Amino acid sequence: MAQTATKIELFDGDSDFEIGKAEAALREAARVTEALLFAAGEPLDESEIVRRIPAGVRVSDVLERLRADYEARGVNVARVGRKWYFRTATDLSYVLAREQIEEKKLSRAALETLAIIAYHQPATRAEIEELRGVAISKGTLDVLLETGWVRLRGRRKAPGRPITYGTTEHFLMHFGLEQIGDLPGLDELKGAGLFDGRLPKEFRVPSPNDAADLAEDEEPLEEEAPELLEMEFPEEPDPIESPEDDRI
Repeated sequence: MAQTATKIELFDGDSDFEIGKAEAALREAARVTEALLFAAGEPLDESEIVRRIPAGVRVSDVLERLRADYEARGVNVARVGRKWYFRTATDLSYVLAREQIEEKKLSRAALETLAIIAYHQPATRAEIEELRGVAISKGTLDVLLETGWVRLRGRRKAPGRPITYGTTEHFLMHFGLEQIGDLPGLDELKGAGLFDGRLPKEFRVPSPNDAADLAEDEEPLEEEAPELLEMEFPEEPDPIESPEDDRI
């Protein structure tokens, strides 16, 4: 007696349905995220995006799809730390260029101070002065604070409880960095010709860290009047260079 042939399913209908459902959820999440980034007045944290997109969709998949979609457009999806925003495509910056009064550049003292803070944060005034080998004025730090590139982090757990300084998201955005770890290392700095002569054998460029959480040797900064945060020091020359000064 002949046996009844067993029906063989070449395609799994349920599987196709689940794949289609997941794709639809991803597309909708990308649309929601696109609207959020467009409406946001500042970079949007991933946690905020997670709260708004459909449950079960990975925010990393959504952001990578959106970044790929905008890669060849006039605006791109960019990241700074764990925050995302729309940015004009870098190759189109000339289109938006406008003639304006040229601003003076930061002085050498301000640039060196900024570099030390970026690589050695959290750093105190005394630590900056030790690395520079010269005292810095309060005005130099004031200029960096006004630019929004440097922030007050906290206070060091040490005699005198000196203030610690660190960089900000505006610093990363201005210099086109996604994270502080993208700062150039020793080999890159040498290749750019920024080191002249032979360096000490033990010379190293530290791995920068701008974590928002305070370090073990830091404590929170109390709410104090800005003018009381630091003692007054003799002023250095104006941290903004005059036209005849050397440029860096």
